[in-house]
Amino acid sequence: MSKIRPLFSIPTAPLIPVLGLQEGFPIHRIFCVGRNYAAHAAELGNTVDRVAPFYFTKPPTGLVIEGCTIAYPPGTEDYHHEIELVIAIGAPAFRVSTEEAMKSVFGYAVGLDMTRRDLQNAMKEKQRPWDISKAFEESAVIGPITPASEFAPDAQRISLLVNGSLRQEGHLNEMVWTVPEMISHLSRYYHLTPGDLIFTGTPSGVGALQPGDRLAGAVEGLTPIVVTIGPAA
Repeated sequence: MSKIRPLFSIPTAPLIPVLGLQEGFPIHRIFCVGRNYAAHAAELGNTVDRVAPFYFTKPPTGLVIEGCTIAYPPGTEDYHHEIELVIAIGAPAFRVSTEEAMKSVFGYAVGLDMTRRDLQNAMKEKQRPWDISKAFEESAVIGPITPASEFAPDAQRISLLVNGSLRQEGHLNEMVWTVPEMISHLSRYYHLTPGDLIFTGTPSGVGALQPGDRLAGAVEGLTPIVVTIGPAA
């Protein structure tokens, strides 16, 4: 039997730049941690469950590199920004302890979890999955990765400006779940592999965006990101 060839080509995720390297970081999966800042949970009318973190996912092809213009997505009238620290996994991790979890970290980056808030609220009311509100084209923005040897999450400031005005601000030590706790817990359910990303949640101050808005996000010690919202898709 001859070798099977694809019928057509499909979109692939972009390589993420890595500071100090010519090679890019390839994407395998995107995991996101929900309600990992108590103040953000409260502003959306939720309480934090300290028993265990919970997750949702985004398609790797939904990832875009900062510095671009992304379209205002279809099907929503309440499109929100969520600034986040992103963990890049660089070594296999399965059922690892919190003490061993950090060995799997390749580096960190600044990211944006873009959200169709009206659709998320509708799904929550019906107790349905959030996929339509979170997992769509250009729903995950990321900046260059800083190797773990050059950055350690602690109490660094995380912030987002929209059109030059401060919208979100917090500190990484306000996260309900620490980086090793998130990795350890997630590794109970998945064989984490190089190329996996973990978006770690957002501080309070999320809000609606409009075409033409310019977002500038930062975590102290990491490369900041900029993205512009374009016309509706």
